[in-house]
Amino acid sequence: MFGKKGDENGEEIRDNESEEEINFEPEEEMSNIGVLQAKLRKMKLELANCKQERAQFLDGWQRAKADSINIRKDAVAEGMRARSRTRDALVHDIIPALDSFDMAVAVESWSKVDENWRRGMENVRAQLLEALKKSGIQSYAEIGDKFDPALHEIASEVNDNKMEAGTISGVVRRGYRSGEEILRPAHVVIVGGGK
Repeated sequence: MFGKKGDENGEEIRDNESEEEINFEPEEEMSNIGVLQAKLRKMKLELANCKQERAQFLDGWQRAKADSINIRKDAVAEGMRARSRTRDALVHDIIPALDSFDMAVAVESWSKVDENWRRGMENVRAQLLEALKKSGIQSYAEIGDKFDPALHEIASEVNDNKMEAGTISGVVRRGYRSGEEILRPAHVVIVGGGK
């Protein structure tokens, strides 16, 4: 980038000459040297002010951008928390209805109910469970599962020589979870004695 140029008199001027190297010696310009030096100082001062303002604006812009990113992240996180709270509230409203279905099915008189009506009610229950499943919520606790204190609460213990100790022999109330999060533990009857 450092080259040589010719001035109007054919003399070579280097592009990389600093201001100290510039020679304002011609006699007709001697009276203007002071004016040119004053203009040069003023331009340097304006350049320094522009650089300072640019740095301030850049800093302000970077802070505003970071604030915007943080606000967006906070809004997304709050939206996820609100969605989770709403989902959990809905689940806790639906679960008692499912418990009622489970209690109705467990009584002997359920088999005496009109088959079409019984099938319709079982379909409603299945639809509720499917809606929960689509939201990532699943019911759990089956007869024959192993007791897990993180998932189950013991409602009672029974002795059963046909089942292994610590096995679930009855489900009093099903449990519900979302992924690894337990929304409600299952209440179960477990086998307390050995085979």
